[in-house]
Amino acid sequence: MKKSSLISIIAIAAVSALALTGCSSSTTDSASSKRACVILPDADSGTRWVPGDQPALEKALKAAGYEADIQNAQNDTSKYATLADAQLAKGCGVMLLVDLKGAAVAVTAKAQKQGIPVIAYDRPIAGADYYVSFDNSVVGQLEGQAVLDGLAAAGKDPKTASIVYGSGDPTDGNAKMFLDGALSVLDAAGAKAAFTMKGTWDGPTAGTEFEQAFTALKGKVDAVLSPNDNNAAAIIAILDKNHMTVPVSGQDASIAGLQNVLLGKQTATVYKPFSVEAKAASDLAIAILGGKKPKADKMNDGVPFIALTPINVKAADVVKVVAAGDAKVADLCTAAVAAACAKYGVK
Repeated sequence: MKKSSLISIIAIAAVSALALTGCSSSTTDSASSKRACVILPDADSGTRWVPGDQPALEKALKAAGYEADIQNAQNDTSKYATLADAQLAKGCGVMLLVDLKGAAVAVTAKAQKQGIPVIAYDRPIAGADYYVSFDNSVVGQLEGQAVLDGLAAAGKDPKTASIVYGSGDPTDGNAKMFLDGALSVLDAAGAKAAFTMKGTWDGPTAGTEFEQAFTALKGKVDAVLSPNDNNAAAIIAILDKNHMTVPVSGQDASIAGLQNVLLGKQTATVYKPFSVEAKAASDLAIAILGGKKPKADKMNDGVPFIALTPINVKAADVVKVVAAGDAKVADLCTAAVAAACAKYGVK
């Protein structure tokens, strides 16, 4: 399906943020100089890495004439280290790493000791040569605003509303940026947490945490700051069980998240097209493999940062995600969601 003009604009912005300057005198013929080594963290987070990022990165790198060695740590930090050692032993021209609970920090140091540049992909890594991600602060701001918008629609004052605050896994460097962005919006509106849940990306854990919050608050919950759609789905399941609908935030524009948005159970989801992020990262890796020295126009803790722009998606905006090819009508418009799809023109 043809990508929408909205996604094209983001892609153009990503390209403009990356200025390629200077070239090496020649590219070596060694096998390692033709290999991009990639480590993904798991097969579950947001259900994006395996079906989304992996094929997109592989296709772009191979089309440019480079080998793509893409491995998945399966949420195991020991396996992450083992995979990295095997890749480094074989040789890499560049490493593109998604951090897993800090495991990428040691790998980054090993790679750089061998003169191999490291791209931190989606999650920050201390000491990396480059960082490619969506602007995490803006993501959080959109999540915080979703909570405020939902409260406003319900006629409730954020200063007195009973809001449950959730956040992502604290070992993920993005989680704090998401939360800080959300708090900047909520604090400005005078909102306060009635209950703060343990940070996690795990849906079942988020559900357990929210059930505890619900019990502690004796069912008085006016809104929930959820860090992503996976957590939101588990939280919404608890709300459904108690016959309640309140504003809930999220991100990833997952199928479940988009369905909950269409059904009015989730106020909005922050859409971060993996195709745009994968293109920005693969363009960067290809430039490095080609002997160029890229520059980025932003910094994150001293690391050159290519920051992409996230998109807020409410029910009326779901059609844009479908038009961009990042969600299929057949997956979205199941029997329970068919009427909502028709209402919002998702067809």
